[in-house]
Amino acid sequence: MLAEFRYEPNKVEKGYNNRTLHVNLSTMTIVSKPVSQKMKDTFLGGRGFDLWLLWNALPFGKIVRWNDAENEVCIACGPLGGTPVFPGSGKSIAVSISPLTGSVVDSNVGGYFGPYLKFSGWDALEVQGKSRSEVLIFIDGDKGEVQIEDASDLPSETDQVVDTLAKRFGGDNPQSISIASSGPGAEHTLFGCLNFSWYDPARKIHRYKQAGRGGIGTVLRDKKVKAIVVKYSGKITVETNGPSDPEKVKQVGTAYNQELRTLDPKQNEMAIIGTTHLVTIMNEFDLLPTNNFRFGSSPEAEKLGREVYRRKFHKGFDGCWMGCTLACSHGIKDFEPKTGSYKGKKVFVNGPEYETIAGVGSNCGVFDADHVVEMNYYCDIYGLDTISVGTATAFAMECYETRLIDKKATEGLDLRFGNKEAALELVHQMAKGEGFGVIVGQGIRRMKKVFAEKYGANPKTLQDIGMEAKGLEFSEYVTKESLAQQGGYGLALKGPQHDEAWLIFLDMVHNLMPTFEQKAENLHWFPMFRTWFGLNGLCKLPWNDVVPEDNKKTKEPAKVVTHVENYARFFSAVTGKQVTVDDIILMSERVYNFQRIFNLRMGFGTRQHDTIPYRAIGPVTREEYESRADRYDKQLKEKFGYDPKGKSTEEKLAILRKYRIAEYEKLMDAVYRRRGWNADGVPTLGKIKALGIDFPDVVEFLKRHV
Repeated sequence: MLAEFRYEPNKVEKGYNNRTLHVNLSTMTIVSKPVSQKMKDTFLGGRGFDLWLLWNALPFGKIVRWNDAENEVCIACGPLGGTPVFPGSGKSIAVSISPLTGSVVDSNVGGYFGPYLKFSGWDALEVQGKSRSEVLIFIDGDKGEVQIEDASDLPSETDQVVDTLAKRFGGDNPQSISIASSGPGAEHTLFGCLNFSWYDPARKIHRYKQAGRGGIGTVLRDKKVKAIVVKYSGKITVETNGPSDPEKVKQVGTAYNQELRTLDPKQNEMAIIGTTHLVTIMNEFDLLPTNNFRFGSSPEAEKLGREVYRRKFHKGFDGCWMGCTLACSHGIKDFEPKTGSYKGKKVFVNGPEYETIAGVGSNCGVFDADHVVEMNYYCDIYGLDTISVGTATAFAMECYETRLIDKKATEGLDLRFGNKEAALELVHQMAKGEGFGVIVGQGIRRMKKVFAEKYGANPKTLQDIGMEAKGLEFSEYVTKESLAQQGGYGLALKGPQHDEAWLIFLDMVHNLMPTFEQKAENLHWFPMFRTWFGLNGLCKLPWNDVVPEDNKKTKEPAKVVTHVENYARFFSAVTGKQVTVDDIILMSERVYNFQRIFNLRMGFGTRQHDTIPYRAIGPVTREEYESRADRYDKQLKEKFGYDPKGKSTEEKLAILRKYRIAEYEKLMDAVYRRRGWNADGVPTLGKIKALGIDFPDVVEFLKRHV
């Protein structure tokens, strides 16, 4: 025992415990902090609480790096989180300074950790400082104790960590335990993920979901934290969250769950095949990343599609929080890896989901479902983000195939597209901190620098094909033909992740936003509404992956307004505050603008950081253009008034590039105007005053930048 703190567990009131927990590993101190009404009104919870706590924890006048002791890992749930009758209400949101971007990053994750943390007495957790030796943090909500313990005897891989600690702290009630941890891959790369566990009583195993983006797992391991364990043995009912109107919560949640039970089997079958249905859809619409986003489809895509995983997924209930009938967290039982320390052993694999399938599968030119499953398994137990692993590996493969780097650079790995053995070896190297895996594990932004400086690769080519923005690897959608989705990636606060705005179908398929102003309006509304899920501890999938049968007849079907109004009723029933859809957008707008200013404080947050690699905008190579020549020739002629007849591919590439970059610049202008930001992408003083986030330190800081 290195430190101990005792407290009296509170009952939750209207979704809040009204205090947060701060752990400093440098000083081995543990303290409780009150949550004010102003904090709740302004930042709501979840991601908002995390950002506010981190903002106040970092010293002003210093750019804090990810591995500085002042950096924190903050984890929170939200006022609606932990409701057992409402689908998707088990989310946790983690925030930290990212090793990849150098700025603030947020990542949400399912499982029981966030609700258990709140029911144990805490609306949020801050972990600051650095321990001198390996430790674990144990939050015992049953006894009202927080302990920091020596963890030098713990293994490092997630499955072993969780199994060991669940037995130690859970005893004969393993369901009372949820654990946040990472793994050896997080120690040796910059894109380590956080694994959050929950107990699956039917299969009698602990399972995991990932807060994958931005390297927060790397931060946790840098602080020498092996695991954070939270224990809560109390019976969880609607009343546990202390709602203002329990009967209304039951009414709203029961009706929503019934809708999902009725419609999901007719629509996407997420309760059976999860997000794997997206593989076929993306391939049909030329949106499935293939060979480092060169192409958007492949005739082999069905080898990774829904029917393959329908056969592989183990049947049974797969909700990552109690009461969620969408139940999309599927897994594969008795899988036998072909490589690594688990070669030939039977393991349970959590997933894969669409992003993993596209990232380590099609984007790397591999169309082998078992390979994807094995990559998924090892990334999880090593604590690696599958999106960054897949996108970074695909970039390295293209550099190798096009001779920007050679086998000497890869230390003998034959990194051709489709070489699944080399891809797996790369992941094992990342976990060990060996070989070329060390370079790829630094992420694409640093790889570009190494390839140019050490191996003489062309920096311009590297910039065009290196699919990262703000330092974060792209998630797995091809955006070349959707200007709105280019903005959704480029203008996203943490970097190119689709959780802010997924507008490809509205823009490219349905053509519902032909003007810049219409695109800008959607690039305002959708990021704001999607932000709201992370403030409240909710999953977004029930919102738009299962829709009412009459949704197409509504004025704005993409918004699924019936569901949005249902969320407003749910929020009112829990908190006692009567809110409208417009109020929801305003709540998110406060936090969204605050996070933009936080980026500015970290040295980011301006127009130059909203740029994206050209491959996200248009074709880079002759091969890309000629594979879709009819499409691009038609656009040049009809959209831009340029006759491509008789012109070389190189000439057409150059002209198309000029027009498309100009369009992206115009889009940024339109979005900045709609969001109330100046031409450099910085929120104005008038905007932050109108939003009520004009705190003295925020105003003083912002005055130096507007």
